[in-house]
Amino acid sequence: MKRLDYKLDRIRRGNYRPADFIIADAKDGDMAFGCATPGKGPDGRMKPLRAYRDDMVKVTESDLVDIMLMSLSSAEVLSGEGIFDGSQVTPAVRVNDTTDIWHARGGSYPKSMMLPFRSARLDRVKPVADLGLYSVTFYNDLDRDHATLEAYCRFRDESSAAGIRHFLEVFNPRVPVETNGDFAFYNNDMIVRCLAGVSRHDRPVFLKAAYNGPAATEEIAGYDPENIVFGILGGGAGTTRDCLELIRQAEKHGARVALFGRKIYYSEDSVLMVRAMRRVIEERITSMEGVKAYHADLAQAGIKPLRPLEEDLELTEQVLKANVG
Repeated sequence: MKRLDYKLDRIRRGNYRPADFIIADAKDGDMAFGCATPGKGPDGRMKPLRAYRDDMVKVTESDLVDIMLMSLSSAEVLSGEGIFDGSQVTPAVRVNDTTDIWHARGGSYPKSMMLPFRSARLDRVKPVADLGLYSVTFYNDLDRDHATLEAYCRFRDESSAAGIRHFLEVFNPRVPVETNGDFAFYNNDMIVRCLAGVSRHDRPVFLKAAYNGPAATEEIAGYDPENIVFGILGGGAGTTRDCLELIRQAEKHGARVALFGRKIYYSEDSVLMVRAMRRVIEERITSMEGVKAYHADLAQAGIKPLRPLEEDLELTEQVLKANVG
């Protein structure tokens, strides 16, 4: 058993401590952004994929995260290099790449409702990881949601047969959705409904979704904590305060997992950012204190911050502004 399994066991038994909070680094961006994934280098050109993979190695070796999420191609490369041998970090692979994560430069796919799609073959995943990420999006559209759930059902059958565990990601739609009430509670109902008929042998080991505020988070996190361990996804990069306030608010209201990608990779230093996240959760400091400590860490490491401290202390995400305190 790796650290992830011990933490999940404590959480499900009701013995959660802040040190049990699970952090996953999402380094599967090549399945969404293509060549733009590693970002631009000093010459203004896109860096090679190796730069992105080197950051995976750096974060894994820091031992500050519990899960490293990758594309299958990256998982094969890093596993071949022995990065996870003897490590307490659990490798995971994104096992589906629905059309709402296709972010090619000049593309417009996220403007349409998601279509189910899978690139990775599970028999190829198994040799490098026994944990996969499967994502869905609900639209309150009967035909589209039915097709989504049918695809998820087929995946569960295949993953169980292949001996691969999975965690479930539920995105907020990028297109307008009509509901008779608050979308966040519609989304909670759809999450619970889609898992209610699933055996413990096939259920996701945990769930992650967008942070839709305190009430929705408390509802889904407290609904069936023995079977649904709730976590949050990170979204865009934002400021350091956005990152730290998001994880602080979500954990306060019941989230026990955070899977952040751009908030980690597009920071000044991935390891120092994850350390700041841990500090906010485990030392119970405020997000403002966390930002200041992070900037002190950058200064000590000789790294120039991307923003002045005053700017990095700002909250830019409305859901966080509305519930800070």
